[in-house]
Amino acid sequence: MTLSSVETTPVVAAPKPERVDRIRAAAYRIRDHALTMGEVQGQGYVGQALGAADMLAAVYADQLTYRAEDPHWEGRDRFLLSTGHYAIGHYAALAEAGIVPVAELETYGSDDSRLPMSGMSTYTPGMEISGGSLGHGLTIAVGMALGLRLQGSASRVINFLSDGELDEGSTWEAAMGAHHHQLGNLTALVDINALQADGATDTVLRTEPVTEKWESFGWYTQRVDGNDVGALLAAFDNIAAVAAPVGRPSVILCDTKVGRGVPLLENREKAHFMRIEENEWQICREQLTAGYEGTASA
Repeated sequence: MTLSSVETTPVVAAPKPERVDRIRAAAYRIRDHALTMGEVQGQGYVGQALGAADMLAAVYADQLTYRAEDPHWEGRDRFLLSTGHYAIGHYAALAEAGIVPVAELETYGSDDSRLPMSGMSTYTPGMEISGGSLGHGLTIAVGMALGLRLQGSASRVINFLSDGELDEGSTWEAAMGAHHHQLGNLTALVDINALQADGATDTVLRTEPVTEKWESFGWYTQRVDGNDVGALLAAFDNIAAVAAPVGRPSVILCDTKVGRGVPLLENREKAHFMRIEENEWQICREQLTAGYEGTASA
């Protein structure tokens, strides 16, 4: 099968219900951890963590090969958080994975904490890069994936980036490089929450149609509801079956909702960096639990 003949339609059976339920449970715990950290500071990028929780759960509870007791194990898969301000969500996933102790989450953003508000690899176990200056993550991921292949490693690289990051020219240069080098061990996971620091994404710089753009750059492209665990797992299964074996880089474009799972925060007008009042945290937890239990019993 040649690169040009690869189909982008689903090719595998739907994930089993018990697998979906397991990842949904992990996503619930990641959201709960994010609320714990947010309450420490009373503010932050809580909405992004809630919106990306399903994506992070699919990665850490289903996809990544790693050793919790040895974050630098050479045989690990690499997860690169390009959007450093999403660190609150990443820390929650690292706690769910057993790489960071759950009790340590309460030090989030505090002096001398290993969990600063923006992700830094020098501080946090399991944090592969220092993100935050958008447009760098995919370039690093391409170099890392190429290096792993040259070493004969079977490890994969998953790069988490945002729709706002698609404004950056370096992202598209990296996309070209990945296709040129046939990096089937590289997957980009794009959070499309339609929000940037300066406002709605489509008012800052229109990047649509992003599906056609990624396809034109030679990537195996799928667009899914990023808050639908079953769709996320199926997309990863498709990559393993279709793209990775022929050396084609893959991207999963994930439409998500900021604050997902907590209606009080889903409806906030100013949602990029949230201030949450002291009396609202308990409401957030009650809404999160009620929503999860309602889904689980459906």
